[in-house]
Amino acid sequence: MSAAPTLAALDDALRAQGLALRGAFWPGPGEGDAPLLPDGRCAATVALAGQAGPSLWERFARERRSEPDPLDSWSARALAVVAARFAAALVLPGQGPPFAPFQRWAQRAEPVHPSPLGILIHPRYGLWHAYRGALLFADRLAPPPTASTPDEGASGSPCDACAARPCLSACPVGAFRAAQPDAPARYDAAACAAHVLAPAGAACRTGGCLARRACPVGGAHAYGAAQQHFHMEAFLAAQRER
Repeated sequence: MSAAPTLAALDDALRAQGLALRGAFWPGPGEGDAPLLPDGRCAATVALAGQAGPSLWERFARERRSEPDPLDSWSARALAVVAARFAAALVLPGQGPPFAPFQRWAQRAEPVHPSPLGILIHPRYGLWHAYRGALLFADRLAPPPTASTPDEGASGSPCDACAARPCLSACPVGAFRAAQPDAPARYDAAACAAHVLAPAGAACRTGGCLARRACPVGGAHAYGAAQQHFHMEAFLAAQRER
């Protein structure tokens, strides 16, 4: 393409593949998080792609293949189409080592913050969103990327105003515990998996993580039962491989 695309055009192309633009930022040369293009130059724009709410599930469920890591593979194929169209370099979350710092990139690209569960929380979508990849551009895409927009509310974390923290108390086996009262929670994946595999964990296995579902932010955008079950089975499969 002779001119750099706009973020709006990029979003349109991603949506045509079942994904969406999840924000973008302009890294500065020499920054620790600044990714390099294949030719060795620093990327001028990092654009994150993924999902917000259950938006991609219907498309993925229709197009998925019988293969290992079907969602990652489907996302990689969809993103490769967009990357080729815009001559962008593609980075995937599971690509490495070294692995790209997607959580740090996300906090620069849009108003997300670490939650007590360790998942980034969005002021509108709560914990119901994900990043599937990043597109790197040699040019600065317009309009200028910003970490917040007027309809997404204040830039502070929604968790700051949540005194009850139901996410930390909803887990039946207390898999999210802090070593000290004011310390971040530590996730006991082994305890979680053992409970989910037991008869008492049927609700978690079929309907998704109770701690995640307890968050009062973004409930209208929660994944459906089939999608939550899919992610839980993927989590259990990963635990078996350890």
